[in-house]
Amino acid sequence: MAERIAVEAGLDYVKKYLTRQGYDVVDLSGRQEDAAAVVISGQDDSFLGMADRTTAVPVISAEGRTPEEVLTDIKERLDKAR
Repeated sequence: MAERIAVEAGLDYVKKYLTRQGYDVVDLSGRQEDAAAVVISGQDDSFLGMADRTTAVPVISAEGRTPEEVLTDIKERLDKAR
């Protein structure tokens, strides 16, 4: 089963790339509870108003980065978490 990655709205280029790479990509506002990682735009430190919450999964900023760079970061952070 492919790892689920939650991606913030507006990052369609990242969603498409991760889907092509075999990931199960969901909207951040949707079923992110079992996501292995979260990708945000980086434009707002308080994504979805949750700045004071902690998360056990990696949160990766896509700001100023290519989809390939985002995926590399996801893989590195998931490997460290295991």
